[in-house]
Amino acid sequence: MREETRLGSQHTILATHQAAAALSGIDDIEALEEDYATSRPEFTADTVKYDTRTMTLFDDGTVSLSTVGDRIRCELVLPDDENGYQYQYLDSEAWEITESTLSRRDGGYYIHLGFRKPKPKKRAEIRDDTEDRTVLGVDLGIENIATTSTAYFASGDELRHRHREFERIRGRLQRTGTQSAHRTIQQMSGRESRHVRNTLHEVANDIIDEALEHDCEYIAFENLRHIRDCAPRVKEFHQWAHRQLVDMVESKADAEGLRVVYVSPENTSRRCPECGHTSEGNRIVRSEFECQSCGETGNADYVGAKNVGWRYVRRGLQSSRRTGDSQLALKSGTVTPNRGFVPSD
Repeated sequence: MREETRLGSQHTILATHQAAAALSGIDDIEALEEDYATSRPEFTADTVKYDTRTMTLFDDGTVSLSTVGDRIRCELVLPDDENGYQYQYLDSEAWEITESTLSRRDGGYYIHLGFRKPKPKKRAEIRDDTEDRTVLGVDLGIENIATTSTAYFASGDELRHRHREFERIRGRLQRTGTQSAHRTIQQMSGRESRHVRNTLHEVANDIIDEALEHDCEYIAFENLRHIRDCAPRVKEFHQWAHRQLVDMVESKADAEGLRVVYVSPENTSRRCPECGHTSEGNRIVRSEFECQSCGETGNADYVGAKNVGWRYVRRGLQSSRRTGDSQLALKSGTVTPNRGFVPSD
């Protein structure tokens, strides 16, 4: 890349990191070279990544940026209200600057500053080995973008509706084929991406809040490598959204000392969490579950979330180092393999 571009060493490293991150949700990279229907990452905006080596923030409200030419110093244009949320990061010693993104939009330049807190020790490491571990299970779906074992539901209706409208309008503009239509598509794509990202941030915050409220040390997700095999026709959008959501949860969990873990999604939507009976017939329709053996009924996404968390709880039983019991967090208490359901205080 150094030979083909004017980028300096550090910008080259950050560019390769950005490309690698975009490919992280693809199970088989070789599939991109084959005639296989897989999601293909595409950058639609002009962006440059910055870190502490290529960017410096100053107390006078300016920022120094490394470019392909000289280093430049710019004034940050922030809201006049000094109580705005930006200042709680800029003026606080509890936060440190991390990787940020400079983007060009509507004729102007916008720097998206990244901040992080120093990493706390993992809650799972702080606890003694003889203590119980509490797990929050999370199911990723279509009707609900995310559902937790504590009965938190994040509806995916609005995201699906906006994405369908965007696809419909984009298809019409592509048929027009004019340069103006192409610019409109780019503007719409940027707006949709920002809306989706904001929505996923809110969902990620809610998942972290659920874990903290129920005193969990682990957040269990299904392994995203398998999503491509079982997702419906609109899988590319949802695969991208799920990958973004998990990345956000991982980042936010790290700041809170929580640990994100992964389990196989095999039969998590078909297994009864009450009796263990597993059958395709248990899944009546996409959103409804009814066990053919014990008759247990429930929301299919909620059943999936409990099964995801339960799978990680049972994995702990097979560990040779286990001295305590893991437990699955539910809305009204916890459930353990040995003690069964334990109601909350």
